[in-house]
Amino acid sequence: MQFSKRLDRFGEEIFAALNNRRMELEAQGMKIYNMSVGTPDFKTPEHIKKALAEAAIPEALSSIVTIVLSFGTQKMAKEHAIIRKLQAVEGLGSVSIICSDKTGTLTQNKMTVEDYYIDGKRISAEAIDISDQAQKCLLNYSILCNDSTNENGVEIGDPTETALINLGSRYGIEAASVRKLYPRNGELPFDSDRKMMSTLHLIDGKNQMIVKGAVDKLLERTEQIWTKEGIRKITEEDKEKIQRQNQEFSMEGLRVLAFTYREIPKNHTLTSQDEDHLVFLGLIAMMDPPREESKAAVAECIKAGIRPVMITGDHKITAAAIAKRVGILHDLSEACEGADIENMSDEELKEFVSNISVYARVSPEHKIRIVRAWQERGMIVAMTGDGVNDAPALKQADIGVAMGMTGTEVAKDAAAMVLTDDNFATIVKAVENGRNLYQNIKYAIQFLLSGNFGAILTVLCSSVAGLPVPFAPVHLLFINLLTDSLPAIALGLEPDRSEVMSEKPRLADESILTKDFLSKIGLEGLVIGAMTMISFLTGYNQNGTLLGSTYAFGTLCLARLFHGYNCKSDHPVIFTKGLFHNKWLQGAFVLGAVLITTVLTVPGFHNLFKVETLNLMQLGCVYLYAFASLLIIQLLKCIRMKLRKRGER
Repeated sequence: MQFSKRLDRFGEEIFAALNNRRMELEAQGMKIYNMSVGTPDFKTPEHIKKALAEAAIPEALSSIVTIVLSFGTQKMAKEHAIIRKLQAVEGLGSVSIICSDKTGTLTQNKMTVEDYYIDGKRISAEAIDISDQAQKCLLNYSILCNDSTNENGVEIGDPTETALINLGSRYGIEAASVRKLYPRNGELPFDSDRKMMSTLHLIDGKNQMIVKGAVDKLLERTEQIWTKEGIRKITEEDKEKIQRQNQEFSMEGLRVLAFTYREIPKNHTLTSQDEDHLVFLGLIAMMDPPREESKAAVAECIKAGIRPVMITGDHKITAAAIAKRVGILHDLSEACEGADIENMSDEELKEFVSNISVYARVSPEHKIRIVRAWQERGMIVAMTGDGVNDAPALKQADIGVAMGMTGTEVAKDAAAMVLTDDNFATIVKAVENGRNLYQNIKYAIQFLLSGNFGAILTVLCSSVAGLPVPFAPVHLLFINLLTDSLPAIALGLEPDRSEVMSEKPRLADESILTKDFLSKIGLEGLVIGAMTMISFLTGYNQNGTLLGSTYAFGTLCLARLFHGYNCKSDHPVIFTKGLFHNKWLQGAFVLGAVLITTVLTVPGFHNLFKVETLNLMQLGCVYLYAFASLLIIQLLKCIRMKLRKRGER
């Protein structure tokens, strides 16, 4: 609008006069080119278009990114993280929320029985007396209502259940012998809705159903309680006492199972309706201690701006106790149960999740809603899971993480990453690898685009100045396909930098081509282009177009090889140890330098590559111009860092 208004000030007469003058000149046989705003009347010369196209397109970019990501997946696999979807490698670098299970991920998943509670008394595992009828009965029932085995030291089954049979072995009661004496005649497997498991056995001539499960769920179905004086009706006082003991266990980080039973008519098929009118027998408390590395991994998460969130089916108090130990939870107000979010709307949950670090007693549906709520807040969410019911939540998460040791095949198929060691610390390490890979890919892109921009500037400057185009298409293809590709791949394999975990996660919608990134590309490309143009003019003035083109080709090629060292870091590296710590970049530089030196100095290549064979003096001049670009860019980086530090003060 502003430009058109300025044109209006000239009036119609000036345009009429210009048109008349044009017609006069055309009548004299002159060719007139319209240089006004809009499409020019003449076509861009084909040789210029071809040179610009060759210079602008980084032919190897897509393949380089794929190669770097592939190398990244190999490295992660060695560190117990198997990537099933290639894009997850880069996505890990932007994770801002990690929703993790407790058992086996943050803890060792090696349960050991710590305490019994029976007939109103707490008994430590070391003080169990199998001569006591009630204690032996509780031990036998925990072995019978159990699907795990331990044969020749090989444990098969849920760690909670293996802890129960291992306790029996400590007291000389083997699971195989107990199960042979009282074979299973029926069962109702555990599921997440009922939170209990039932088995049917013939014990002392009675058809006995044994039920184990969550304390709160079983107490709702209990009508009687076992005591030394005999079985009697359970009172509210009894239930309160049991709940207090359960809470005490939970606050110590113990996992608690309740055991009940009832007599069932013979020749009866078990149904879920039979899990009522139960007789309370006792509680068994087990410990699953946190992994030694979990606390450090959680601290690393928080340092990196990533929020760890625990989502578990365990009791709230138990989950909170473990979460406090590893550093996820600071106050009990940051913990809630699945029931608390049941009736919340999606909008309410979106506001609620920011204040909660531990979710207990959750269902698979709750997990999906929690993940979605974080995503609606603009966060990139990683979610762990192992069961069939976890598959929808793993699909919903940006990065689904399945457990390789305890996870089902359904969960693994739904996940983007599988942990072979089921360890939370492995997720954090994978995030670090993802951040490093993303940074390395940026370095590779910066290398390719800034180098290509330098070539474009050289071609444009030559055309504007009325000089011959400095490069033949074969020159640019040689650079793009040979001396560019290897350094770019090498930059993608830069050694990991631990400092990436001191940075905040990038935003989900953040473009790789930020203003700062483009300014670096432009400035570095300008330096490379300027040195190449100076080199071209030097050769052109010495011996014409062919020597000038040879100088420009050699300088651009070598400058881009040197530029690989510029792209290693945002900081100056020329006088640091970091200059030579990437062996792949050293190899790429040496190979590229040998190739271009051979082309420039061996007479047999001059026709093939459209160059003039250079003597030692001329070759030294080319190397000098190329190396000068490295020094200038390093100096600019130094100035930039000082200005940035001054601005932060």
